Amino acid sequence: MPNSRLHTVAAAGQSIWSDQINRTMIDGGELAQRISKDAISGVTSNPTIFADAITKSSDYDRSLRDLAKSGLETEEIVVGLMSADIADACDVLRSAWEWSDGADGFVSVEVSPLLAHETEATVAAAREWHKRIDRPNLLVKVPATMAGVEAIRRLTAEGISINVTLIFSLARYGQVIEAYQSGLDEYGNSGGKLKTISSVASFFVSRVDTEVDRRLEELEAPRHLWGKAAIANARVAYELFLQRFRTDDWMDLARRGGRAQRPLWASTSTKNPDYADTMYVEALVAPHTVNTMPLATIDAYQDHGTPYPQPFGAGEINEAKEDLDLLIEVGIDMDNVVQVLEDQGVEKFASSWDLLVNEVDSERQRVLA
Repeated sequence: MPNSRLHTVAAAGQSIWSDQINRTMIDGGELAQRISKDAISGVTSNPTIFADAITKSSDYDRSLRDLAKSGLETEEIVVGLMSADIADACDVLRSAWEWSDGADGFVSVEVSPLLAHETEATVAAAREWHKRIDRPNLLVKVPATMAGVEAIRRLTAEGISINVTLIFSLARYGQVIEAYQSGLDEYGNSGGKLKTISSVASFFVSRVDTEVDRRLEELEAPRHLWGKAAIANARVAYELFLQRFRTDDWMDLARRGGRAQRPLWASTSTKNPDYADTMYVEALVAPHTVNTMPLATIDAYQDHGTPYPQPFGAGEINEAKEDLDLLIEVGIDMDNVVQVLEDQGVEKFASSWDLLVNEVDSERQRVLA
């Protein structure tokens, strides 16, 4: 008998990850408690999450002062603060990784978003995170920009597990899958053990509705089309996942130990207050997927989410295609939508990174004054 509503989601084949991490969650035992209580089996982070954690609390003041007094430069201090949280979270989730035989229990850390359009710099930064954290359940986040796609292939070929982030486009998702499978094949051909590599492909959800709904309002389109785009986009992406991880070429990689790159639903808190706060959880339950949620969404689902959610299937995927066709008919250019969202996503994370660095630099200068 499942322990909670989220345990029933996990029983349907979907991993529940926390889209939030900070020092208090780790040291105070909240992360360990949520692993048991909320079926949490992974953690994601990004520059915005760390900026909020470090700049909006006093939890990091002592560590920041110690690092500043040691003579480190500002960005080295930022990386040091992040590294401690990521390594400790990996240790807390290590038992989930071991219990799942390396299929779950991951913690993600993102390369600097300032490198999003630089392949070589992204590869170098990902290697550094992989070496610094040195945990088997670490995923390094690489954005799905054009430069990022090549970085994903090269890093996978080196045996580094990747969380591909900021995916909005179905076409780009296809390129991400190809990069992962190609890198996996290259790693295996060089003698690497394919089973040691894991990957997720993070499709951002709620931001799609935010942008499409804004455009629908400008077009004075029927209200019933609002709130359709994000779920439809994700469900069609899942169909692509099923297709591309059932080919003969993939089955050959699977027989050699390759793990499928699971779709991950990110940005699953609702931005529109008119929408149910659990809609991007209930509508996107499917086997071999991950849903990473802020703590508020986790708590909301535990309180009033569907007790026994039904995974979506072929019928819902066909409806999703029809919804996307209707949006195109009323004038929504989805190719433009996803490009705008990718650009905004990179810009937002870069701004968060700059904020974090500037705040830490101010504290560093104060300590050394």
